[in-house]
Amino acid sequence: MKRLEGKTALVTGAGKGLGATIAKHFAEQGAAVIVNDVVLDDAQSTARMVHGHAVAADVSDPASVASMFVEISSFSPRLDILVNNAGISGVDPAEVQDLGEKRRRQAEELSTTGKINTFIDRTIFTSDEAWRRMQAVHVDGSFYCCREALKMMNAQMAGSIINIASVVGTSGRGPVPYATAKAAILGLTRSLANEVALRGIRVNAIAPGWIETDMTAPLKPLLAGIPFGVPDDVAWAAVYLASDEAKFMTGQVVAPNGGFYMSQ
Repeated sequence: MKRLEGKTALVTGAGKGLGATIAKHFAEQGAAVIVNDVVLDDAQSTARMVHGHAVAADVSDPASVASMFVEISSFSPRLDILVNNAGISGVDPAEVQDLGEKRRRQAEELSTTGKINTFIDRTIFTSDEAWRRMQAVHVDGSFYCCREALKMMNAQMAGSIINIASVVGTSGRGPVPYATAKAAILGLTRSLANEVALRGIRVNAIAPGWIETDMTAPLKPLLAGIPFGVPDDVAWAAVYLASDEAKFMTGQVVAPNGGFYMSQ
């Protein structure tokens, strides 16, 4: 028997990248997969690949999320698995180039004078709009989807929610808006796991390290020497957490990161 046979799963942000790979693994393990993306064409592309159902929604908009779950309820009487994967990097290629140049200057200054005079001041140049958008997609989006999913899972007295966080949220080694959002997802995971445990609903997080995706591609020049994984490394962790093999796992953080950071 396949590990997710008979289960229905929703994967957000699954039009491409990591979400699409998770959807593919879920389908291969027997799940009926509902594919969400803010771009309907992308959701449909993945849905065709996994023989699933596509639904478009902007997870940062509570009305859009509520409408998505109305559609899901009409498509499936139950929801066994929710993967909150939708996210944005907020990375500007010009910013990456500037950051690389500043790091080179810092290395030169340290080797020639022993003192660093070039600083990386990203927070003071972060706009209100960029800050709010990062929190809206990652934190609000995860909350809105959890809130709607629980309306189905509570009645079932069963379910598995998997929130995609990041090593940046645990290590702090990244831009403040992104690190803050991912750290908040870990807090959401633990608190919600505590709340719904008596209903038999499990809530866990995956905090990946650096993974080869379109989102991380612009950053790779800055990350020489850091281990990079592939989407499969995260997708298999999601399969485990979604399966009955993880029936005693809740409120936990699984961290496939190649040893980059060893404390969650």
